[in-house]
Amino acid sequence: MVALQIRDVPDELRNKLAAIAQERGQSLQNYLLDVVNDEVRRRDNVAELQRFSRHSYGTRLTRDDVLGTLGAERTERDTTMGLPGGTG
Repeated sequence: MVALQIRDVPDELRNKLAAIAQERGQSLQNYLLDVVNDEVRRRDNVAELQRFSRHSYGTRLTRDDVLGTLGAERTERDTTMGLPGGTG
């Protein structure tokens, strides 16, 4: 593993970060490692979403097709279970 160092961090910022770490029950080092990991994970997620957006994955169903099927299935479920909204 490698060690990272950040220079010229204002005292006020360091104190706020230390307080957040303490609230989470972590050392400042562990908290900052979590922050760095989260940032990298977000970037990876954005890259993955961009990769998928370049392709035409999905369905040919319309919004109305999906909503109609959901409504019919919910009505059937409610009828079977004897719930309000069911027709039986």
